Amino acid sequence: QVILVESGGGSVQAGGSLRLSCASTTNAYRRAFMGWFRQGAEMEREWLATIYNDGLPRYAGSVQGRFTISRDIAKNTLSLQMNNLKPEDTAMYYCAACDSDCLIYPRSLSYYGQGTQVTVSS
Repeated sequence: QVILVESGGGSVQAGGSLRLSCASTTNAYRRAFMGWFRQGAEMEREWLATIYNDGLPRYAGSVQGRFTISRDIAKNTLSLQMNNLKPEDTAMYYCAACDSDCLIYPRSLSYYGQGTQVTVSS
């Protein structure tokens, strides 16, 4: 059974930082790509960052330079460091496992967790 569990969300003021974590079962973690997407009220799913199993990260333009994705293979964990948060970053954030790079091929999404809420106030 594939399980992804996100944590680390919360409420911060604009300019603040949060670090999201995702614990996963081994069979999810060994998917070629892991990543993060978000979805807010009345918003479409937005892919934020993905990382290949060799550690190469990719970012959406909206978060490039502010967010950093990383993975700890030994611990089967995925992280997203978010700095300089803005009110428009408010959304539910999801950890995901993909068969291909979901930033380019969103339909390659295989599994995702239940999400963690991030709220940024101005």
